[in-house]
Amino acid sequence: MDTLKLGNTKVTWLNGGITKMDGGAMFGPVPKPLWSRKYPCNEHNQIELVTEPILVEKEGTHYLIDGGIGKGRLSEKQLKNFGASEGVPLEEDLAKLNLKPELIDKVLMTHLHFDHVAGLVKKSGDKLVPAFPNAEIIVERREWEAIKYPMKRTQGTYWEENWKTIEKQVILFDSYYQAAEGVELIHTGGHSPGHCLVKLTDQDKVAVHFSDILPTHAHMNPLWVSAFDDYPLNTIEAKEKWLPEAVNNQWVILFYHDAYYRALKFNGNPKEGQVVLKRTKTPAIEFDGPFN
Repeated sequence: MDTLKLGNTKVTWLNGGITKMDGGAMFGPVPKPLWSRKYPCNEHNQIELVTEPILVEKEGTHYLIDGGIGKGRLSEKQLKNFGASEGVPLEEDLAKLNLKPELIDKVLMTHLHFDHVAGLVKKSGDKLVPAFPNAEIIVERREWEAIKYPMKRTQGTYWEENWKTIEKQVILFDSYYQAAEGVELIHTGGHSPGHCLVKLTDQDKVAVHFSDILPTHAHMNPLWVSAFDDYPLNTIEAKEKWLPEAVNNQWVILFYHDAYYRALKFNGNPKEGQVVLKRTKTPAIEFDGPFN
């Protein structure tokens, strides 16, 4: 497992599974000759996107950022459609860190699309049960409404069995939530109604996880927006607000979906990134990447 220290805060990526999504959809109106130079695709025009939850350990508290696609949660048709391969049950990765699922204190949800929330639910016999039974699951109020009452466009990613299984654990907030000093959820919108970023601060160190308004390193241009975003103009607005602050202040940018980089930072120029941590697992499509 890949691990990063941020002051006294420990950040670890867990094995939540992999999807292969259409590259054209992931980069929206950007022409393939442009995006494919920054993020490669296979012969089916698919790009590899990992779905790997981020464990944050800070001052004796265990936070989980999102939950991956889970194990045994996708049908054969869904596995094929999403080009998905499942990870191990998250409890197996946690066991390697001498942690049990019961020790996860809070799950910080950036949003509730299936590839972020399905891993919070597991099968127990013929029932679905919470994977982290003692955790508070923190969700922005607009996102909770979106998954409970999906539009026709979003029915394929907001699944009833996900929210119903964890409903009793959910803590709702409006726009801003401070889980503890230096652990913040901040609403951005754009990708979904209640989409949030996660900001981690430890002394003079800052890391930010933009989740799906910045799904990969190739989306640094504010105008490179996924066709999966429900409100793309809001995504652009959020990126134009937050990316300059991250770039100019050399915040560490964390990734959940990127198959090549775990963390990058920039020194005032969004085109000149410094690798803080590479993903050590071998990707399906080899790629040197623009940053070394």
